[in-house]
Amino acid sequence: MRTGLSQHTSLRQELRVNPRLYQAMDMLYMPMMDLQQHLKQELLANPFLELLEPEDETTEQPAAEEQKEQKEKEEEVDWEEILLNGFEVGGTREQYEQLEYTEPVTVETRNLIDHLREQLQMLTLTPRQLLLAEEFLGNINEEGYLAASLDEILGSVNQLMAGHVERDGDGGEDGEGGEDGEGNLENFGPGTPLSGSTNSASAPAVTAPTSPLSPSSPSSPPFYTMNEAEDMLAVIQRLDPSGTGARDLRECLLIQLVELGDTSSLTYRLVNEAFPDLIAHRWNDLAKRFGVEPAAVQAAADQLSRLDPKPGLKYSEQSDGYIIPDLIVEKIGGRYQVFLNDTGMPRLRLSRSYQEIARDKKKMTPENREFIASKMNSANWMIQAIEQRRQTMLKVMNFIVDRQRDFFEKGIEYLKPLTLREVAEVINMHESTVSRVTNEKYVQTPRGVLPLKFFFSSALSTASGEDASARSIRAKLEKMVGEENSAKPLTDQQIVHLFQEQGIQIARRTVAKYRDQLGILPARMRKRV
Repeated sequence: MRTGLSQHTSLRQELRVNPRLYQAMDMLYMPMMDLQQHLKQELLANPFLELLEPEDETTEQPAAEEQKEQKEKEEEVDWEEILLNGFEVGGTREQYEQLEYTEPVTVETRNLIDHLREQLQMLTLTPRQLLLAEEFLGNINEEGYLAASLDEILGSVNQLMAGHVERDGDGGEDGEGGEDGEGNLENFGPGTPLSGSTNSASAPAVTAPTSPLSPSSPSSPPFYTMNEAEDMLAVIQRLDPSGTGARDLRECLLIQLVELGDTSSLTYRLVNEAFPDLIAHRWNDLAKRFGVEPAAVQAAADQLSRLDPKPGLKYSEQSDGYIIPDLIVEKIGGRYQVFLNDTGMPRLRLSRSYQEIARDKKKMTPENREFIASKMNSANWMIQAIEQRRQTMLKVMNFIVDRQRDFFEKGIEYLKPLTLREVAEVINMHESTVSRVTNEKYVQTPRGVLPLKFFFSSALSTASGEDASARSIRAKLEKMVGEENSAKPLTDQQIVHLFQEQGIQIARRTVAKYRDQLGILPARMRKRV
């Protein structure tokens, strides 16, 4: 084997993506607010970029005399213009108006757990009971249901107690036990009163059971028992909002009915004794079982609509989401026009002062020339990428408007099927580019603010040879069910026949799938007597 340096040639194919191309794709993917933040960061990082103000858009400044004449003309009152267009008290609107988006400030809010904890603090509970209550609160989900079984809660809190015993034992051996009694498990024994309590005497008290908790060994930790867990669960379920701490929907409804004092009604008996038949809408079977008419069973079931199946959501921390549309579609003169909602978008241009500096290359060092060249190229590319993004979005939306004109005129039932590939072929772009344009983008239309993905849906064949949009089929299905006779609701097969009469070929399983997506019950469960 020969060692040493050598040269050789080879031929191979590689696919490399320019980093700027990656950034261009990211800019195309960005919604309006993300793009604004990105451009602001670029303004800070690149000195060759500057903000284009409205007064700077004119390249040539008029001479002094022309300025004086123009000022005199502006001071003259154009009464014809005022009579035709009215008089604006606040002056004319600027061509570029920067709409600053203020990020909502996160503030501390009271959630469901905070609300429950405040109520527990008003009760006369021992430290031992408060520790168990905190374990319950930690297992209540956002909807207000208890997400763990009593055995799991007992196992978790008893493991915590055992850990305290081990630490107390180690501290006792080292002679470092707290003199003030902090961390002493004697405070967590059964029936230990809450020292220094200032609660009112009228507050309901919960006492710990007096049954033995553990073996009589003095060193054994005071483990919690199932009786204590059940007693604490009863306390949690009496708190506001009613229904909190329930382990399932049936228990949640029962708690609310008990809170309303409605324990002797047929509604309570239906939930308590025949809940599976109730949710299956077996009205005739329930009527025979309770000896009443089917209409009375339905009336009793309708009373459940006043109850809250998810009581914890009223204290949910989820805030309202605000949408800023990227595009605007307006009907002007009988035609739909597409505009880019870039009123608050910073308009960039190359800095004139830095361009003058870049021209004087004799005074620059090689490092400075390299820095200036890279920043100038980056600034030029950024301006071109913004314009390319603008033109691409307008191309895609203009094609959508032309294709879906019937939707804008008549409604969702006239929405036509459309795919990303169809748009890409018409505007001569790749399908992935169209996907980036439509992703997380919204358009303001006369039909409301809609995501761009709304206009894309699969197709179903019709007798006329034209395809129908799956979204329009779902809208027609929902309309059919809404206009049906409740005493004789339409079955899936009957809905198939109705679609066939309209020339739409659809399978029964497809009707069932669309019905489930719309949250519509089967015909058997929609029937009213």
